[in-house]
Amino acid sequence: MSADPTPLTTPNSARANTPIAAASTSEGRPGDVSRHVGPYASRTHHRRYYVILGGLIVAALALTVLLLTWGNSYPLLSEKWWRISGMRVDSLVVIALVTFCHSFGTVAFQTVTNNRIITPSIMGFESLYVLIQTSIVYFFGTTGLVELSGLTQFLMQTSMMVLFAVLLYSWLFSGKLGNLHIMLLVGIILGTGLGALSAFMQRMLNPNEFDVLLARLFGNIGNANTSYLPIVIPICAATGIAIWLLARRLNVLSLGAEISTNLGMNHRRQVMLMLTLVTILMAMSTSLVGPMTFLGFLVATLAYSLTDTYDHRLIFPIAWLLGYVILGGAYFLLRHVLPMVDAVTIIVELIGGLAFLIVILKRGRL
Repeated sequence: MSADPTPLTTPNSARANTPIAAASTSEGRPGDVSRHVGPYASRTHHRRYYVILGGLIVAALALTVLLLTWGNSYPLLSEKWWRISGMRVDSLVVIALVTFCHSFGTVAFQTVTNNRIITPSIMGFESLYVLIQTSIVYFFGTTGLVELSGLTQFLMQTSMMVLFAVLLYSWLFSGKLGNLHIMLLVGIILGTGLGALSAFMQRMLNPNEFDVLLARLFGNIGNANTSYLPIVIPICAATGIAIWLLARRLNVLSLGAEISTNLGMNHRRQVMLMLTLVTILMAMSTSLVGPMTFLGFLVATLAYSLTDTYDHRLIFPIAWLLGYVILGGAYFLLRHVLPMVDAVTIIVELIGGLAFLIVILKRGRL
């Protein structure tokens, strides 16, 4: 009689994508030569992954060329043609940066929380961003919003988000009764409170000020100040590389607190480290282009379905490429097909919201 190779203490949501489960899922009968131990269940799975990866790379390159050349009526590769296309490069860099932050941040956050439904926005990052923008307009008016839109305001805003999250993590993890679930609940409550305070101040604004503020509260590639990119890119790159280098630890964290602790890992310390790195990515993205609640959830959910593996080193590239194709496609549609609309969240939030409802109805639980 053969025992089930999956430990009984492994969480249900992580059991299907663990190294142990990967060894037990294979083609053929037990002892078949087609069995593989590792991130790929079989050679077919291995080939399918690289086919998907190659297809997404081709789609991303095609979308990049389309965004650079669409509507450029000058002769191909002429000086004026290069000048027009060069002006669009900044938007592509912003799209790549935002999708990088949301894909890496959401996948890592869902792993450490052992829940593939929630996103980092549950911790109140976006509510804090809305409160900061609303407070500036409420106390200083629209002129203050323009005057305070420099590098100092950007760094102050991101620093407040990171400090807010780190203090929350440290406070809730410091006590004996502190745990991840309490932290998430407190984050939801604080986010709701900040949102209520923002709504109160917004009701006190005159219509003109409210219209100016509303344009800032929608996720918009056009809102990004490209002069911040020399600072944002190195910070996001260093944070993303750190998460990539810790991908093996994420594989262990996905097994749950008890198993990761039994394997010799300091679970609380690793969770704190991952949450801090995720906070930096989300703070940079939100401060640069505004809130995009469902973008990370959408790309993470699709990446899990396409990769079907526990190895985060395989999930991260697929999630990033999916995000670039989705956000770039939405930007192209709203920039050239529907030029009267400029907020990419209209499409991303619609598709992401539908995907969220489908996942909830399919699973039947949170």
